[in-house]
Amino acid sequence: MKTLCLLLSPRLIGIKNRLIRSGNSGKKKTILMGLLGIAFWVGMFLISCRVLKYFQSIEMIGDLLARHLLTMLLLTIFSLLIFSSVISALSNLFLSDDLELCLSTPVSIEEIFLSRVILTFINSTWMILIFSMPVFFAYGYVYASGAGFYFTFLHMIVAMAMIASGVGIFLTMALVHIIPAQRTRDIILLLSIVMVIALYFLFRFLRPERLVDPEAFFSVVQYMGALKAPDSPYLPTRWIGKVIWGSLRPSVGQGCFFEIALSWTTALSVMVINTWMANLVYFSGFSKSREARKRRLGGKRVLAFLAGACARPFGDEVGAVISKDIKVFFRDNTQWTQLLLLGALVIVYVYNFSVLPLHKSPIPLDFLQNELAFLNMGLAGFVLSAVCARFVFTAVSAEGKAYWIIRTSPLNIKRYLWGKYLLFLSPMLLLGEALVVLTNYYLNVTSFMMVLSAATMFLLTFSIVSMAMGFGAIYPRFQHENIAQVSMGFGGLSYMIASAVLTGVVILIEAWPVYMIFMAQKKGVEISMGQWGFIVASFALALAILAAAVFKPMKKGFEALERYEG
Repeated sequence: MKTLCLLLSPRLIGIKNRLIRSGNSGKKKTILMGLLGIAFWVGMFLISCRVLKYFQSIEMIGDLLARHLLTMLLLTIFSLLIFSSVISALSNLFLSDDLELCLSTPVSIEEIFLSRVILTFINSTWMILIFSMPVFFAYGYVYASGAGFYFTFLHMIVAMAMIASGVGIFLTMALVHIIPAQRTRDIILLLSIVMVIALYFLFRFLRPERLVDPEAFFSVVQYMGALKAPDSPYLPTRWIGKVIWGSLRPSVGQGCFFEIALSWTTALSVMVINTWMANLVYFSGFSKSREARKRRLGGKRVLAFLAGACARPFGDEVGAVISKDIKVFFRDNTQWTQLLLLGALVIVYVYNFSVLPLHKSPIPLDFLQNELAFLNMGLAGFVLSAVCARFVFTAVSAEGKAYWIIRTSPLNIKRYLWGKYLLFLSPMLLLGEALVVLTNYYLNVTSFMMVLSAATMFLLTFSIVSMAMGFGAIYPRFQHENIAQVSMGFGGLSYMIASAVLTGVVILIEAWPVYMIFMAQKKGVEISMGQWGFIVASFALALAILAAAVFKPMKKGFEALERYEG
């Protein structure tokens, strides 16, 4: 036990030092993050309470809807925890920089493995569990449960997290043992495919469309039966859901001791099985992870041609940086495989609009179609901002410690930053236009709304990409183990807030002029000169804001990189 605590102490000391030595700016960031977290908690709690109270007002099936929502929530959290544990275990168990030092010490494999399991459990579960708690607390508040519910919820949710984390660790060890380490690309690709398939089956397993369409069933009995569909006795979420629901509704929660015992024995059994497996395969898997990767010459030639073609328009100096970025991106399997998930996101996003039951709405169809198309610009802007936070915001920090090679080179910082901006602009324009144009096609909007949405998203993309690049230069993190962590800090949060505000402001400015034009077309009347003046002024104001959002963040980014001392 003493050795285990010693192995965990560097992480604990690191957290303590970051809190103590963060200075005034670090404390301000911590306070801001805490306030935002509290605001999110309060918002989620209030929304959940409203939904649950609405369910309670529905006769016969109100409690069934609330229980079904609880099952859906547990199943979603369980799936996210498993995937998060797989990713975290791959880093903590096999790719962490301090593993070589730990394994060279006279410490048993079991203790090293257990220390990494604890770190994996904490890293992969804390955020998901904390941000899901307001929903569970809302259940306790709406159903007026006592302290017993909160105790039951806390220990059962810990058991579920232990099971999910154990399953993720087991899958990671099995994959690393089966697939050679030099084929890490295949491992990550397999994980991505597994995630997409798991999400697909999860979505179909939940069948959420039946919740909002009782008319699809011939009777109330069939509808209630469909709501009970996602309930397999072999799922841990079924056992945990039954226990939590039983603590909410004691009249139906008799005899839950078996489910409690089953959940905890499963959690402990998974830990024991993983320890046995670690004795057999952990060290060999770690050894494989340190082997050099083999590269195919054919793939190298294709990548070199692609990088050269993209870099040629930028000239020799900036082109060298662009070529390097493209090669590093496609050689890093943790980055290029995310394009698969991005493709799945676009498909699901467009599909959701293609199956909207617009014909059942009491609102006139043409008005509803164009209203959704207009609001979709905001949603597409948020999706684009999230993608830019992952790829564009991290572009400067991706240089790592090699940034000083660029800083001391003859390459001007402005040319360097504008070159990276132009590199990301084209794919982001393609993504933004695809989200807007395809959804508008399925919504069957008017030609005016199609042109307006495409033009607005086209201009908005310039600003969103610029803000991502600028904020990334203002808040660089050149020392990082995983580039994905860079966008999760204060700078990434500030960028997301700023881009959301920008998108909202532009949409609000355009809202009234668009309404005036649409109603004029609807009623067949002409727009007066005064109205045209207001429309032109509104669009000019939106254009000015978007232009300022392009140049101002980039200017601040130039200045921040010029002042950066490391």
